[in-house]
Amino acid sequence: MNLSYTTAIILQALANGYQYGFDIIDVTGLPSGTVYPALRRFEDTDLVTSRWESEEIAGNEQRTPRRYYELTKQGHQALAEALRRYRALENLFAVEKKPRPTDA
Repeated sequence: MNLSYTTAIILQALANGYQYGFDIIDVTGLPSGTVYPALRRFEDTDLVTSRWESEEIAGNEQRTPRRYYELTKQGHQALAEALRRYRALENLFAVEKKPRPTDA
């Protein structure tokens, strides 16, 4: 599966322990209109699973329940593949730049 750079960032956030939408939005700086649809697609393609926290826990903290996401085995594999691909892309552009001819 070829993930975009943006979706790879979301999976990396999940791998780093950020488990719910607002947390992912906060750490990545991505808008909710990007994060939430991506999480739904990930769930549809079995890259993540999700569960709702209990109403009791949310109520004790005086907020609505959070939906927690977790990478599946396939999600970890897709992330590893994306990291290799983007690392290769970074290395491609890390090659020393050719000097530009000066305008005289």
